[in-house]
Amino acid sequence: MALVKVIEVIASSEKGIESAIENAVAEVSKTVRNIDSVWLKDTKVHVKDGKVISYGVICKVSFRVD
Repeated sequence: MALVKVIEVIASSEKGIESAIENAVAEVSKTVRNIDSVWLKDTKVHVKDGKVISYGVICKVSFRVD
């Protein structure tokens, strides 16, 4: 039986939501192996002077435990 663990992470990007998700996966991958999936829990944008300056995501990352 496989055991799966889920962690929650926050990431951001100036490029867009997809880039923020990719940043989250890239950072988690530095210390976590066997990532199976990422569930996008929430999104937000940061605004300054009436313009979007960055995108933020809260992700739940699931991975198999050895």
